Amino acid sequence: MTDGLEFNVLAVDCEARAGRLVTAHGGIDTPCFMPVGTSATVKAMTPEMLVKAGAQMVLGNTYHLMLRPGAETVKQMGGLHRLMNWPHPILTDSGGYQIHSLARLRKLNENGVTFKSHIDGSLHQLTPESCMETQSLLGTDIAMALDECTGYPADVEVAEESMNLTTKWALRCREAFVSSPGRGVFGIVQGGMYAHLRQESAAALKKIGFDGYAVGGLSVGESRSERVEMTQVTSSLLPMEKPRYLMGVGKPLDIIDAVECGIDMFDCVLPTRSGRNGQAFTQWGVVNLRNARHKTDQQPLDSHCPCPTCTGYCRAYLHHLVKAREILGAMLLTWHNLYYYQDLMKRLRNAVIGGTFAAVADELRARFSWV
Repeated sequence: MTDGLEFNVLAVDCEARAGRLVTAHGGIDTPCFMPVGTSATVKAMTPEMLVKAGAQMVLGNTYHLMLRPGAETVKQMGGLHRLMNWPHPILTDSGGYQIHSLARLRKLNENGVTFKSHIDGSLHQLTPESCMETQSLLGTDIAMALDECTGYPADVEVAEESMNLTTKWALRCREAFVSSPGRGVFGIVQGGMYAHLRQESAAALKKIGFDGYAVGGLSVGESRSERVEMTQVTSSLLPMEKPRYLMGVGKPLDIIDAVECGIDMFDCVLPTRSGRNGQAFTQWGVVNLRNARHKTDQQPLDSHCPCPTCTGYCRAYLHHLVKAREILGAMLLTWHNLYYYQDLMKRLRNAVIGGTFAAVADELRARFSWV
């Protein structure tokens, strides 16, 4: 394998794509969904359960891991893959979203960001160079460039200033990143809800040159129509031969919309967080296992789902686990939700390959419009 990542588009139907992304720790079929493992674990899941659910890659977070257990510690333990017993691909977010979500704890300037740890209040600095070094210590397959996630709403002047900062940081990240076989770095397109800023950002990142490109600054409070418009605008500007990643999205309907725009990669906490809160995705809608009507229901969660939760346990037992706050309830519902998401990705992938994407997308939209 040569330095960087290998990515091949295997089929295109309308704008939707099916492909294969190869990293140092294996391949990923796209479009794909990455379960979120912020702190080197997907909550309530073991690596074996993730594999059985169909996950091929997980996401970790640079900000959280640099605070605890620390990047040097991870390196000493043999890297993130070995530490968490996950021998498959890992993508690490740069910490840019935390610049947005933890704004009250940080100070931002052109050099980088200084923030107080949300754990103990200690001061830390994150620069484009240290962001790349930290992700190298972690041993991630795909590193994300440091960016400033533009808030919503933001006027054009604020969005432009944020986008320009992200572009400057992107160049420094690209220069600091050390290439190796099967390992790559993605740039992140910003620009708020302004198409001309998105165009400017994408052009600048392409000129710098990255192994892949992400659409950032969405799923931060905007409407579905705004999200679709910005995704469509940005995706159309990105190189055909490189993977495209829509960060932090999302709901099944959002994923269908984005695949139709040509997006290849997704992550979101929704399926795991919902599982821990007693909610499950099924073909009939979101089922809230806290509801009393499930107390004596002997039906499976979803009779059409082949996951271990649906084939082994009834709704009454799941209701009991959730009400009793038993850890097993969170595990079983999270497992089911990840099966659900991976099955959705498989159906979209197969539809692209089979040339039936438009029909399948319409069918799925009608079924999933409730989430």
